[in-house]
Amino acid sequence: MGHSQAEKAATRERVLRIASRKIRSEGISSLGIADLMKEAGLTHGGFYKHFASRDDLIAQAAAAALAEGSAKMERSARKNDEDPRAGLVEAYLAKQHRDVPATGCALVSLGGPAARGDAEFKDAYEKQVRTYLDLIAGLDDGAEDARAKAMLTLSALVGAVLMARAVADKDFSDELLETVTAQLT
Repeated sequence: MGHSQAEKAATRERVLRIASRKIRSEGISSLGIADLMKEAGLTHGGFYKHFASRDDLIAQAAAAALAEGSAKMERSARKNDEDPRAGLVEAYLAKQHRDVPATGCALVSLGGPAARGDAEFKDAYEKQVRTYLDLIAGLDDGAEDARAKAMLTLSALVGAVLMARAVADKDFSDELLETVTAQLT
């Protein structure tokens, strides 16, 4: 007796969700199909019922990870009614974002792989960059230089989180987040 299409779709989404978190926290190269499927409660053989290849899974998981961030960014901006841009900056540069990459912004964790990736991967990454730029620029109420400021802001946000995750000294990591937050707000 086979699974219904709805069950198959739900299973596929569960695998994608897990893979999306794993590639953000552990990187693309460490994603193993057997471990992924075990974590999803499935057998290794079931993988090919949902994905054509490991590369297919990675492309779809990366796209899902990138797209997941849009809703988070919009929610962050709505946290501060008086200054939505400050709300977004403060949420993005929070220590929790630094400390939990599995659910964090994929622009940070997937920038390097996207730079070395194929056209499909680059397109998904670029789409998310453009989406974030539009969101951030929209917070500046039609300012003439809103797009330029959005590019600077997004670059500072992504760079600050990347560096804060990469340095060994926790106090220095905190200082990076706090200083960039103060400069952007």
